[in-house]
Amino acid sequence: MSMNYHNYNSSSRFEMVVEIANIALDEFKTHHISRNYTGLVQRYYQLVEEDYGDPRATRFPLMEHPMFTFGMVAIYLSWVLVIGPLFMRDRKPFQLRRTLVVYNAFQVALSGYMFYEHLMAGWLNYYNLKCQPVDYSDSPSSKRMLNLCYLYYLSKLTEFADTMFFVLRKKSSQITWLHVYHHSVTPLETWVLVKFLAGGNATFPNLLNNFVHVCMYFYYMMAAMGPEYAKFLWWKKYMTELQIAQFVLCIFHTLRALFSNQCQFSKFISALLLLNASIFFCLFMNFYMQSYRKTKAAQQLQQQQKQQQQQQLDATPCKADDNNNTAMVAQKLKAN
Repeated sequence: MSMNYHNYNSSSRFEMVVEIANIALDEFKTHHISRNYTGLVQRYYQLVEEDYGDPRATRFPLMEHPMFTFGMVAIYLSWVLVIGPLFMRDRKPFQLRRTLVVYNAFQVALSGYMFYEHLMAGWLNYYNLKCQPVDYSDSPSSKRMLNLCYLYYLSKLTEFADTMFFVLRKKSSQITWLHVYHHSVTPLETWVLVKFLAGGNATFPNLLNNFVHVCMYFYYMMAAMGPEYAKFLWWKKYMTELQIAQFVLCIFHTLRALFSNQCQFSKFISALLLLNASIFFCLFMNFYMQSYRKTKAAQQLQQQQKQQQQQQLDATPCKADDNNNTAMVAQKLKAN
């Protein structure tokens, strides 16, 4: 049974929630007797997959169970937080200049392709910006969006390399909480997207994210090409502002679906999308304030200190002239 709960009326939804709660309680009692909590989690997942999973997703590798993705995230975190720093502790940082140029160029091309596919598979032709339910049919456009969602999921796994390169280059200042959280959470989110929600409103953030990543990885590619290209990288601040704008648009788009009685997209998923966009908005705003507001204040303070130093230097010759004049008058008086 695919995810059709958003088509129910209010009373049937309430009855469904009660039924799910009773099933969950019965399963808990059964597994609690034998203390088999791992089996309980597996049973819960099986029930969710049976009722709401998209059967079309089973043909994709890594979609059978979420533990594969959890495992890759765990390996990523182990490398970034423990193994990588230990490996690089007594080594000089790798330059990786050519590798970074090729990698970032690949990400630009991949993000550009996915942005185009999001437009062609729905958002430019078939989708409604106000509210778009998920299409679980076998129509060509629906299958195209499903394949795109899976490609989007795989792209988030390739982005683990961003942090791995930071570790190999000993750029620890760039491995922020925001960076690690973002790269750890997005593979899990996109797995859920493919497994349960391959289309509709849930793909709107992906559309925006692809456009932002085209700009972002192009910036990284130019930065990796060498210091002679630094003069073309004046727009770093605007990249962060573009990322913030992305989450603002996601928040407003999700709010419209969440509070619309006519929208046939899941309210529960809309609430999760809203929570996710709000968390990222707060994290990126904090990063923006820390990076650019403090930098601007520091620049103003430095400019004031330079002005004060210059004023002191300008006043010094005057004092010297006064001292010389006083000495000359004293010599003349002594001679007389």
